[in-house]
Amino acid sequence: MKKTLASFLIIAAISTQAQTHSLEKLWETDSIIAVPESVLADKQKNILFVALINGAPWEADGIGGIGKLSPDGKKYDSSWITGLNCPKGMGIFKNRLYVADFNAVVVIDIKAGKVEKRITHDSTRSLNDITVSDKGEVYVSDSKTFKIWKLENDQLTLYLEGMTGANGLKAVGNELIIGSGKSFVKADAQKNISKIADLPAGADGIEPVGNGDYIVTAWAGYIFYVHADGKVETLLDTHLEKRNTADIGYDPEKKIIYVPTFFAKTVAAYQLK
Repeated sequence: MKKTLASFLIIAAISTQAQTHSLEKLWETDSIIAVPESVLADKQKNILFVALINGAPWEADGIGGIGKLSPDGKKYDSSWITGLNCPKGMGIFKNRLYVADFNAVVVIDIKAGKVEKRITHDSTRSLNDITVSDKGEVYVSDSKTFKIWKLENDQLTLYLEGMTGANGLKAVGNELIIGSGKSFVKADAQKNISKIADLPAGADGIEPVGNGDYIVTAWAGYIFYVHADGKVETLLDTHLEKRNTADIGYDPEKKIIYVPTFFAKTVAAYQLK
């Protein structure tokens, strides 16, 4: 018994020393956000775009949309864009907001506040996350077909396939960071894939925080800090409370993480420390 207790204390001490980051909750909205799947922070406009499924996660029901939320969580517009299906990941380039919406990439004119076009492909089935590179290259994951598409000249072309559980994406420099189930990987410009880390749960939201480190969420209710060397810290675990942590938004200057809680119907903000 004494040896078992001593071993437990040693493990606990090591775990405490290894935990180098934490989250401090700043605020959370009331349960008024209609099934938020993702949040995208637009620093230039000082606004948070929120993808509102507002129904079943994978149905073309026409009741989804995009809302706007102030960065302090106090002002909310639920009807900025309506008539979408089950919108998920978002990305911005210039005046365009790109949204993954079931089998289409919806392009929204931000200034006009209206849908500009819907871009589809015969093979798209379950578009999930979107990321846009500094050059305006748009990538979108197709979770159920294990594919990643690239949008070029407003046309979808196959970029990668065989990416089991493809979900979270983030374009960083010339690399594409990918959450492929529990495999957290990156693809270089030649599409060579290498491992960053193995995750305890499938990746959803991905945000770089500097020095090759990332904040990664898992939909079930986890937020991880992933170090460049592959070490993974669990910063938040709300899965037993059935509070989801979907596709996050991030303010890199203030180090604030904006978390859509999906079925809990809130958006929460956390300070990364």
